[in-house]
Amino acid sequence: MAATPQKPAAATPRRKVSRHRGEGQWAAGHFTPLNGNEQFKKDDDGLNVRTRIETIYSKRGFDSIDPNDLRGRMRWWGLYTQRKPGIDGGKTAILEPEELDDKYFMLRVRIDGGRLTTQQLRVIGEVSQEFARGTADITDRQNVQYHWIRIEDVPEIWNRLEAVGLSTTEACGDTPRVVLGSPVAGIAEDEIIDGTSAIDEIHRQYIGSKEFSNLPRKFKTAISGSPLLDVAHEINDVAFVGVHHPEHGPGFDLWVGGGLSTNPKIGVRLGAWVPLDEVPDVWAGVIGIFRDYGYRRLRTRARLKFLVADWGAEKFRQILQDEYLGRELVDGPAPAQPLQRWRDHVGVHRQNDGRFYVGFAPRVGRVDGTTLTKIAELAEAHGSGRVRTTVEQKMIILDVEEAQVDSLVESLEALDLTARPSSFRRGTMACTGIEYCKLAIVETKARGSQLIDELERRIPDFDEPLTININGCPNACARIQVADIGLKGQLVVNDRGEQVEGYQVHLGGALGLEAGFGRKVRGLKVTSEELPDYVERVLKRFQEEREDGERFATWAARASEEALS
Repeated sequence: MAATPQKPAAATPRRKVSRHRGEGQWAAGHFTPLNGNEQFKKDDDGLNVRTRIETIYSKRGFDSIDPNDLRGRMRWWGLYTQRKPGIDGGKTAILEPEELDDKYFMLRVRIDGGRLTTQQLRVIGEVSQEFARGTADITDRQNVQYHWIRIEDVPEIWNRLEAVGLSTTEACGDTPRVVLGSPVAGIAEDEIIDGTSAIDEIHRQYIGSKEFSNLPRKFKTAISGSPLLDVAHEINDVAFVGVHHPEHGPGFDLWVGGGLSTNPKIGVRLGAWVPLDEVPDVWAGVIGIFRDYGYRRLRTRARLKFLVADWGAEKFRQILQDEYLGRELVDGPAPAQPLQRWRDHVGVHRQNDGRFYVGFAPRVGRVDGTTLTKIAELAEAHGSGRVRTTVEQKMIILDVEEAQVDSLVESLEALDLTARPSSFRRGTMACTGIEYCKLAIVETKARGSQLIDELERRIPDFDEPLTININGCPNACARIQVADIGLKGQLVVNDRGEQVEGYQVHLGGALGLEAGFGRKVRGLKVTSEELPDYVERVLKRFQEEREDGERFATWAARASEEALS
């Protein structure tokens, strides 16, 4: 009997095999560019664009600029295209980059440690007046930003700045950005250790070097020996915080992995004490880990904070020691909590040499070239040749003799630069906003200034330390998550059913004292028009309900949603 023919077996579907690309970590052998940013960086180092700016683009004009240079590599030299006027916030996420681009640039001047001579400040002011339509904002990273810059003028601006020792090198881009430093380094009476030499050495060795000019994303550094914790160390990629070691004396406690934006994280201590002369090497080790192990696949996960969160402090320290330093780090103590809330150095303070420094508050960091020039002149007229910028958008004049202090304070007041500001003037900070920024959804600078005036009028007796940080989009350039009152710009619907500018509210964030992120009350959003009413209402409830000596952040954490609405 013939065998029954068998039905052929169905073919097993072949699974598509693809090479695992991981997170794009170079240390794992994943060098293939996984997104457009990684591709243009591989094609040409961002530092190389300067030659094209000087020899081609500045001569042929805006329309001659290669798109990968325009929206990519030019950032390595501090240049971003600014927002075209008249485009409302509702179109920010809808339009293509070329539709948002104006034919002018924001240009960021890098000011490591916030240190300026009066000569340098005068040149910054003159460049503003001549090339930037008078614009010059002080940022919360101690820099100065111009707007309305034409590509044709960039080489001459660089010549002017570099002639007095300033630059825009790696002020933006996937690079080691400006190194924050205590603005009173070397002169404060209570300073633990002066980190200036470490900042200078990092700048000398590594800024503008191709060793670290292709990072997964930006890399932010802070170094301060002030007991006031005055450089927002908790939200930097790497920070060196002044401490006294019981056996080795003054040095720095090492922190890594801080950052805000849409996934905020407070930095973590590695438990390591670093002497001053080893700070540059340890810094190079940390940034080397970021370069080699950092995630390059998704831009949204390309900051060091994500690697630190995945590894943990123990593994990060071990790899730093074993693979980058070749030595063990010394265990060390944590920094002490600061004894005061304000850490912006505003007011009149005695220096360690018997002279004084005077810190003063521009409105939300907004100044102009004429004002900066006048500040330089005032400083020199009162015997000083040095000024500083702070991470709170403030400025300081150093080295003032006691007999000159009152005159200087009065002269600053005449420029609306007060050394005796209200809590609202002192504590309100704002990012660039929709006026110039292509990412912004709402206005910030003018809104912040108007809010200060309203609150000073409505609650003139309010004298508690308070921070109000206003951001034009979710990216947190103005540090909304760590403010007492953080305002994240977005479009909201008003009581007439209209879509208008407004803010999502974060309450009770803090740095320094019990650092942490603010609380979001469900559904709590305010229109720009309602903002003064809302802040007044919440602050008056705080005054009514607070316990003796209670900070706003502590009250906000325990208050009812009704009290915060």
